[in-house]
Amino acid sequence: MAARKRGELLGLLRPCFARVEPWLQAGKYVAAVASDLPARNGWTIAQQAGDRAPQRTQRLLNRAVWDTFAAMGVVRRFAVAGLDEAARGGGRRRGLRVGVIDETSQVKQGSATAGVKRHYLGCVGKVANGITTVHLAYVRERIGHALIGARQWIPQAQIDDPVKSLVMGLPLDLRFRTKGELAIDILTEALTGGVGLDFVCGDEVYGACTELREFCEAHGQGYVLRVSSSFRLTLAAGVTLSCAEVVTRLLHDARRWEIRSAGAGAKGQRWYAWALLATASPRHHLLIRRRLASGELAFHYCFVPDGQRVSMARLIRAAGLRWPVEEDFEFGKGCFGLDQSQVRLYTAIARHTVLVMAALAICAVTAALLHDCTDTQAPPPVTPDQPPPPDPGMVPLTVPQVKHLLAAVATGHPPGHAGHWLDWKRLHQARARWYHQRTRLARDAVIPLPS
Repeated sequence: MAARKRGELLGLLRPCFARVEPWLQAGKYVAAVASDLPARNGWTIAQQAGDRAPQRTQRLLNRAVWDTFAAMGVVRRFAVAGLDEAARGGGRRRGLRVGVIDETSQVKQGSATAGVKRHYLGCVGKVANGITTVHLAYVRERIGHALIGARQWIPQAQIDDPVKSLVMGLPLDLRFRTKGELAIDILTEALTGGVGLDFVCGDEVYGACTELREFCEAHGQGYVLRVSSSFRLTLAAGVTLSCAEVVTRLLHDARRWEIRSAGAGAKGQRWYAWALLATASPRHHLLIRRRLASGELAFHYCFVPDGQRVSMARLIRAAGLRWPVEEDFEFGKGCFGLDQSQVRLYTAIARHTVLVMAALAICAVTAALLHDCTDTQAPPPVTPDQPPPPDPGMVPLTVPQVKHLLAAVATGHPPGHAGHWLDWKRLHQARARWYHQRTRLARDAVIPLPS
């Protein structure tokens, strides 16, 4: 199925290319980044694609005539349609559709790369030289997720410098955009392209962006955005407080908190204490999450459009669906080389990003469509002392596993070799998951109430 989905997506991409040769080279590029290469750059990708030199790969990224952002739109429609198709199968109840905004970074040396600047990079956890790109991930609850939009952040100084703009290949009409404004641009493309979202989620960078919140509200788009403890809001009683003051003054009573799960993880349910407070606006609410062990707080400013029911459970589910974008970044970098672009020009970086997003979308859609027929796990334990099942079954196919199956087609191993090892790993993963869930049951037997 993965090979068929790859052919389907490449066929949809054909109108984005002026000539057939770059389109064929793009197909080789997608196959190469989805291979088992230890490192991905122009040379290794060209060698994996069967080229005699890297010039074709370099031309594809730097000089070939094709519409990069139209191709991104094709990848977006393919990923959304595939995940929605998987959601309609299996007779499952409709889950939430969440768009998650987040950024990821790549370390870069020197000063010639478009967007490079010394600033805080989440990938290394400190201030370093690198580039940052804002992404939108489409998440279908209990189905799957994929990256469907991206815009690189470019510093104001580079845009204002005509020499640097020329050297870095920046478009002549490029204007400086903050991360929040880039998020608005990506969401505009997604919403006008027909992507339906129940909620938009993001961390404090995007929760603090007034323009982003106003954009969502003007378009009737619900959101659950993280905000800082200093974020101020007017409550239903008419008093204006910071989030930290809300907890101190109004939520000191343990009865104001509810213990609920933010969703199932690989090791079981993720339990937190939650509180929901109304604000002066009937459509805005403050959702507060508290870790049971450490008491660490997280604040979510929520908007529920007119005509939709305000439900604490629904808002908690949306807040719990923000983490898959981190998994997309992990897969994108570890499996497809999202952070291994050894190019400098603005367009080349965008094109590498789009082709990696295409490879990720192919594997994410395939894993989602095959979920029901590949998930044979034994029922989860219900008591801490329950004996293990004789047959743990197998976990469903994951994105990295689908990628390995695709890569195995190009190897010289005997038929069935890759499938055998994949099944062996999935069986042992299912057994480990069952034991982790039983351990979690013992640990969660007594859930402490927040004090």
